[in-house]
Amino acid sequence: MPNILQTVNIVKYYGNKGNITKALTGISFDVEKGEYIGVMGASGSGKTTLLNCISTIDSVTSGHILINGQNITEMDRRSLARFRREHLGFVFQDFNLLDTLTCFENIALALTILKIPPRQIEKRVKAIAQALNIGEILTKYPYQVSGGQKQRVACARALVTNPSLVLADEPTGALDSKSAGALLESFRHLVHTRAATILMVTHDAFAASHCDRILFIRDGKLFYQLVRATETRKQFFDRIIEVVALMGGDSDDVS
Repeated sequence: MPNILQTVNIVKYYGNKGNITKALTGISFDVEKGEYIGVMGASGSGKTTLLNCISTIDSVTSGHILINGQNITEMDRRSLARFRREHLGFVFQDFNLLDTLTCFENIALALTILKIPPRQIEKRVKAIAQALNIGEILTKYPYQVSGGQKQRVACARALVTNPSLVLADEPTGALDSKSAGALLESFRHLVHTRAATILMVTHDAFAASHCDRILFIRDGKLFYQLVRATETRKQFFDRIIEVVALMGGDSDDVS
């Protein structure tokens, strides 16, 4: 499988000479097409900074980030904005849906911005909605559906453009356990059936146990990696808990 994401010796400092905060210190890893990757670490570990740099929201101090072979650390602002629209999908904890648009219109918005023909938009929105089991709510507004359904609409919006990489920031944080489980299973389904590539930051060991591989970040560095391979989700969950304990906290404290 080709690498969708490559991070090469990423360094991110904040502040000036008198007060420098080292958020990331030499992080390198690759993500293959069709991988479902989790990123975990304690508050202040640098995992959110890492996600912000990969998502082009923030810039690195040094090092390189390549997505689909394109070096985003060398792009100007206009090129980055276009790259973000065409190659990245985003899923946030608070959904970020527009209440004045129906669920269908929220999902279709990204395609409209890309100037996709209306007939193709309808076909693609309905296909991704079916994959996420939200076809029956497309005519409803976000305030008329449950939190779990809102998050699946947000996922559909992120995936409908067929992005190279989907970046999910605590996507289960605002959901109850049942809705969270359904969303995470939907992620796995999309990885397996659509070869979607997902990088998910999470504080929750249960959410992380659905992934193929976990990157643990501590003090701005890559501390450890776990690969699920042929393990059951429960077996992988137990190993995640062991690493979390080794890092000095339990699964509920990691954020």
